[in-house]
Amino acid sequence: MLYTVTFNPSLDYYLKVNNIKQGAVNRAAGEKLIPGGKGINVSLELKELGDETMALGFVAGFTGRAILEEIKSRGLNSQFIEVGGQTRINVKIKSVAETDINGEGALVTPADVDELIKKLKKNLKAGDWVILSGSVPPSLTDSAYSDFLDKLAAPKGVNIVIDACGKLLTSALRHRPFLIKPNIFELCQIFGIPHTSETRKIAECARELQKQGARNVIVSMGADGAVMVTETNQSMYVRAARGQLINSVGAGDTMVAGFIHEYINTGNYFKSLNFATAAGSACAFTEMLPTREQIEYVESLML
Repeated sequence: MLYTVTFNPSLDYYLKVNNIKQGAVNRAAGEKLIPGGKGINVSLELKELGDETMALGFVAGFTGRAILEEIKSRGLNSQFIEVGGQTRINVKIKSVAETDINGEGALVTPADVDELIKKLKKNLKAGDWVILSGSVPPSLTDSAYSDFLDKLAAPKGVNIVIDACGKLLTSALRHRPFLIKPNIFELCQIFGIPHTSETRKIAECARELQKQGARNVIVSMGADGAVMVTETNQSMYVRAARGQLINSVGAGDTMVAGFIHEYINTGNYFKSLNFATAAGSACAFTEMLPTREQIEYVESLML
């Protein structure tokens, strides 16, 4: 089973605004409201690829209920815990440039986290995957993922995946996650270096994260592709497909889902990275999370 954990889901409100003007009344040229949160996106994409998945996390208030209703309508298995406060609303403005305004999140307590851990531990076994994705609400600290994994004490053979930034990621590396996926901006922030697209430098930083505990590291670079270093001492780079950027939201989550799906089926790092990069590109070229057919088409352009 593939379990995703979303500490801080969202209801994403997309607004298309032609040539937005600051300090003035702007009219939307289109709008939509969809469930968000990195773990939810990963589960939805894994389901699209035909994998059995269970989405877990925390929801609150009417926005949380709206998320649960929507993912249920999409046939996604879930076990979310209702907590205090209100699940956040993230505003995604699509204009000349993309502008995101992300809310803070619900009131999640350590007791709520313990309840989630109990739910997860009931069925967790060797061969399962646990994917921790995204931010945590302000009520929790940047050691939340590390603390979660301490208490989870996953059985041997469970693969841990972490997609997060800053100390939320680095504090959890001592748990030796199977895979982490910082993007290039997050990687540069961790090491305090200027933005770079030099693959050799990126690989060097990724190896430093391996020394801290990560077994495999993918660094997503948007239109520049992806770099990966593996626990088998391989370094690889895959170019992204070229196309028109429509929506970058969810591209990293789709990439994580694509890698896990392909790795489960092939056990091949390069094939998995290639499929993951195609998945991320396919997401960027569409308004929603991509279908399997869209990913396979984009992958054919990369051969």
